Amino acid sequence: MTNITVALTDERLAKLRERAEAYGVSPEQLLQASIDNLIGGPDEEFKKAADHVLRKNAELYRRLA
Repeated sequence: MTNITVALTDERLAKLRERAEAYGVSPEQLLQASIDNLIGGPDEEFKKAADHVLRKNAELYRRLA
């Protein structure tokens, strides 16, 4: 495992701590979850393709609902 050091202003660190506390996790856990979400999420090409299919078939989906 590799560690990464990130420089944060005091203000940003305070906001990070507030958010982490609101979720009941440590700041490190919140950052890890954020990174996992960013990296693990669908890529931009997939999003574009999904949006295209949804727009293209909107009328069909409306009739099937």
